[in-house]
Amino acid sequence: MSEVSPKVAKPQLRGLLHTQIKKNLLLTGISVVVAAVYMRFVFGDQRKRNYAEFYKNYDIDKEFDRMRNKGLFESCEPDE
Repeated sequence: MSEVSPKVAKPQLRGLLHTQIKKNLLLTGISVVVAAVYMRFVFGDQRKRNYAEFYKNYDIDKEFDRMRNKGLFESCEPDE
């Protein structure tokens, strides 16, 4: 009849908010870094390739003539 029950750990009464804030900031920092790396590799590199491909084939003079002939510029008269 002399069973010994294990001691129950005391609850943390002081500094609970401080330790929770530290834990939450650490988890937030880790998730921000993971999200930034994900966004960089999924969207950033593809966007750079798309812009590079666009400007390889882009002729600014041809584009200017097209807009001028549509009458979009007040300072330039269309060829037509």
